[in-house]
Amino acid sequence: MKLGILGAGGIAASTAPTMAALQEVECYAVASRSYEKAEAFAKKFGFQKAYGGYEEMLRDPEVELVYIATPHSHHYEHIMLCIDHGKAVLCEKAFTLNADQAKKVRAHAAEKGVFVAEAIWTRYMPSRKIINDLIGSGIIGKVNTLTANLSYVIHQVPRIYEPALAGGALLDIGVYGINFALMHFGTDIERVETAVRMMDTGVDGMETITIFYRDGRMAVLTHSVYARSDRKGIIHGDKGYLVVENINNPQSVSVYDVQDQLLQKIEVPKQISGYEYQFLECARCLESGKIESDSMPLADSVYVMEFMDSIRKQWGMVYPQER
Repeated sequence: MKLGILGAGGIAASTAPTMAALQEVECYAVASRSYEKAEAFAKKFGFQKAYGGYEEMLRDPEVELVYIATPHSHHYEHIMLCIDHGKAVLCEKAFTLNADQAKKVRAHAAEKGVFVAEAIWTRYMPSRKIINDLIGSGIIGKVNTLTANLSYVIHQVPRIYEPALAGGALLDIGVYGINFALMHFGTDIERVETAVRMMDTGVDGMETITIFYRDGRMAVLTHSVYARSDRKGIIHGDKGYLVVENINNPQSVSVYDVQDQLLQKIEVPKQISGYEYQFLECARCLESGKIESDSMPLADSVYVMEFMDSIRKQWGMVYPQER
């Protein structure tokens, strides 16, 4: 699968070594708004071609999958551009700015018969099944609550504090906590309550999100751009609890009983970085002619955007592009 990267920034640089290590992926092209930046990226990471414009790369008939690595404020524009050129897409999270954009992407991709998926890497990882299998086994009994946190000291990063870049904690790191809850507790939700502390720029800096499920379960999520958290996800039952180390890239799952005795610890399978799973699934989907991912179908991406829209509505937080 010949891969083209749209956007030569930080996330592209983080994923490029993993792409290069995969036999199923050929590091073919990279495009940036600056040819010099694209050329430097291509040389550093072993890509064959560099383009100083996005459409220029999309006109290359050799490109089979485009990985969109631009700020999420620009995802909608860039996904639609790829679809218009008939290019399969793997787009970084958050998928779009809002649910309306996500729905338009889904409709356009279906109309054109083009594969589109969201690169929320935890959805593709083996840890997802490991956690759900443990819950289903009954080892911790009847599950009642879930807690998860994800916080980094990133408040001085432009993509975080700039409203024009759809900044804030929610779309950048909150999306991981939300996906963690949805993957392991589902979507049969009664209501959602939140509390937020806004940044001076008018975007969210830290928040708690409490999800009440119709069957009585509850999930509590915490995100902040001001501090480093332990990033743990804990799932509580009446016979014990599971501790997931790092919800942003799970490394292990530990099972404890009600006396806090460790029953077992499951290490996730050895991986390159964790990014590989989403690219491998894209390769399989393209080979089999699918236009959506099994791990993150577009209906799920739309749902997550609707969920985050509803939270922003509680806060009265509107991005400049939405006014």
